[in-house]
Amino acid sequence: MEDENTMYELCRGGENSFYIQSPAKIGLVKLNETDVCLIDSGSDKEAGRKVRQLLDKNKWKLTAIYNTHSNADHIGGNRYLQGQTKCRIFAPGIECDFTRSPVLEPAFLYGGFPPKDLRHKFLLAQESEAEYLTENSLPEGMSAIPLPGHFFDMVGYRTKDDVVYLADCLSSRETLEKYQIGFVYDVAAYLDTLRMVKELKATMFVPAHAEATDDIAGLAQYNIDKVLEIADKITGICKSPVCFEKVLQRLFNDYSLTMNFEQYVLVGSTVRSYLAWLKDTERIDVIFDDGQLLWKSRE
Repeated sequence: MEDENTMYELCRGGENSFYIQSPAKIGLVKLNETDVCLIDSGSDKEAGRKVRQLLDKNKWKLTAIYNTHSNADHIGGNRYLQGQTKCRIFAPGIECDFTRSPVLEPAFLYGGFPPKDLRHKFLLAQESEAEYLTENSLPEGMSAIPLPGHFFDMVGYRTKDDVVYLADCLSSRETLEKYQIGFVYDVAAYLDTLRMVKELKATMFVPAHAEATDDIAGLAQYNIDKVLEIADKITGICKSPVCFEKVLQRLFNDYSLTMNFEQYVLVGSTVRSYLAWLKDTERIDVIFDDGQLLWKSRE
């Protein structure tokens, strides 16, 4: 976690590119002497309020928010900031649909209508008026970098002064050592993204949940290794036919994770994605037996 004393501090990444230190880092890009845009907006209305205070302090006008993806901790400040500043909001592909209708996130994670336990700001942001991200909607000199895998159509952004905002495609070593299983929607796409990011060059990289750095390759490889470790562990658990709930239970117990509703859906959704990938790559088969779907490794 970030030190509370540095929360919402403005840090420089390049000549006109900054990031706001927060639980999910918020990018800020100066477009000219008065206008700025944001890359994501933080987790909730309170985050939006702190961002607005920073904007007011510097006499900056917010013209647009460019969301990387639609997870609640990245779009939670959208509605407040849009209401206060009339800024436009852009989000890529399916992420735009989730941003307009945020109930899709807990519904997707749960696999049905989400109970009240999942309908809170951690997983359910307030809706905002988002537009589909296009090349023409980006400021001059800024480009979007497709980063699929963590979520449906996630993107990063490269600015004119060569700062790259990497959203959630990387977790810090500390986070992975603590929680082991980072959220992944599409394992194959996620590995492709990590391998691409490992080769990227930039003046500065700003991951949302890791320290800014000028060299991302080592952390990218660490994330790749962790994905492959989890895949091997799941394959080992499935040596004998086993149902999904037992796979999940083994992972929670072996990694000393704490089960609650949020962790159940976040880790559960991720484990289902691993199982799908392992089946598609023919490392695991499914068996239907006595009204159950069982997973059985081929190895």
